[in-house]
Amino acid sequence: MTPGTVLLEAQHVTQRFRLPNGQNLEALRDVSLAVREHEVVALVGPSGCGKSTLLRLFAGLARPVDGKVLYRGQALYGVLGAAAMVFQSFALLPWLTVAENVAMGLEARGVDGPARRDAVARAINLVGLDGFEQAYPKELSGGMKQRVGFARALAVAPEILLMDEPFGALDPLTAENLRSQVVDLWRDPATGVNTLVIVTHSVEEAVFLAGRIVVFGSNPGHVREEMANPLPYPRQERSPEFEEMVDRLHAILTATLLPEPAPTTPQRLVPFPRVHVSEVTGLLDHLLTRPDGKGPVFELAEDLGV
Repeated sequence: MTPGTVLLEAQHVTQRFRLPNGQNLEALRDVSLAVREHEVVALVGPSGCGKSTLLRLFAGLARPVDGKVLYRGQALYGVLGAAAMVFQSFALLPWLTVAENVAMGLEARGVDGPARRDAVARAINLVGLDGFEQAYPKELSGGMKQRVGFARALAVAPEILLMDEPFGALDPLTAENLRSQVVDLWRDPATGVNTLVIVTHSVEEAVFLAGRIVVFGSNPGHVREEMANPLPYPRQERSPEFEEMVDRLHAILTATLLPEPAPTTPQRLVPFPRVHVSEVTGLLDHLLTRPDGKGPVFELAEDLGV
């Protein structure tokens, strides 16, 4: 799918938090980022660089102290109804069944009766949990719990799916299967989800999912670089092209994490003077006569007459 109209946009966004000690923490500074229809965008970068903070601003769960967030060109105030979030923690209520957990978002939006039941059944079917509607979270594996989280998000028919490290708590095989399923859901017009924004620490995950990868720097959080990913879907993780994209992103991230090189001053190279070995042993003997075996260089020079 080709990216289209700008759907979600941060314009010169700055966000600060008050710490318990009274100091302000600047999580983001002057961040501008546009997300288009039919696009998958991955936000990557070191811990504490503001990726998850930006995701919450996009969802309308917080407001920036400076700048603004726009949805289809209109300033966003309050929770964005066109979006749903999936978190790293499964965030399931243990006393509710799978179907009841999936229905939570619908209840909050006032959807009731047959419409709610149909939406829940459809979402559960989309993530492959048919037959587990009456199961409780304690009876599910980690991968199944995260599928419930995706079903809860899909039940409200969101236009935008915001994901905050959704596969971070899963084993590698389960995470790989779920990533493929998320791509399939995005590519299926029947789901209604046309845009994905994902926060991840995994280079391979970003390359597998995203058509555009945004690399953040920290202290404070800012957009350091963007990288287009033209690989066609479905992507083959063992292909040379995939590995090349992984290497490119890894190089960008490595450069982001390394400190800026210190400025250097050109210096004149001066060769050591030629000395006889006896002079070196004489210096060592002289040092051994001192209590600690050390001596200020200028005193040594005076003692040795150099």
